[in-house]
Amino acid sequence: MSADWDDLVLVARVARPHGRRGEVILNPETDFPEIRFAPGAAVLARRGASPELLTVRSVWFMKARPVVGFKGFDSIDDAETLVGRELRIPAEQLAALPPGMFYRHDLVGCLVETTGGEAVGEVAGVEGDGTASRLVVRTPRGEALVPLAAELCPVVDPQARRIVIDAPDGLLALNETARSRRERRERRP
Repeated sequence: MSADWDDLVLVARVARPHGRRGEVILNPETDFPEIRFAPGAAVLARRGASPELLTVRSVWFMKARPVVGFKGFDSIDDAETLVGRELRIPAEQLAALPPGMFYRHDLVGCLVETTGGEAVGEVAGVEGDGTASRLVVRTPRGEALVPLAAELCPVVDPQARRIVIDAPDGLLALNETARSRRERRERRP
């Protein structure tokens, strides 16, 4: 498993050690942590210049967060060396998604336009979970939040790097108004 670090997909961040046997608590960035961190699964963590392959030896869940032991990490001192590290995998190892569902990294960078063909901006991120996700769109006037719902986003085509939104009147202006209020509050002494 080797690839350029920036081309790999983030699946978790190491939060902190847990116990004295080299286990760590992860903050997962995947909808499939039971599969991704099953014993025998492999992930990459960058320590120094090149990624290091880590193999899962054990896993259990504490409040939906995986507590993982990696082969070769048998003490709290070993686990401490992983704290703060990102765990990544090659994109081809991602699970296939059902139609109408998308990985966040596939949407970031997509150009957003209205159904009338007007350019809105570029997706800078995706917030929320699968049931209530929002596109964070970088526009010439700042960021706009657009609910990622079939009614509002009739065309989502990550391969063409294009998303078409059918924004109700005032949605984009609402973002601008909220942003102006926030900026005014931040400037107050």
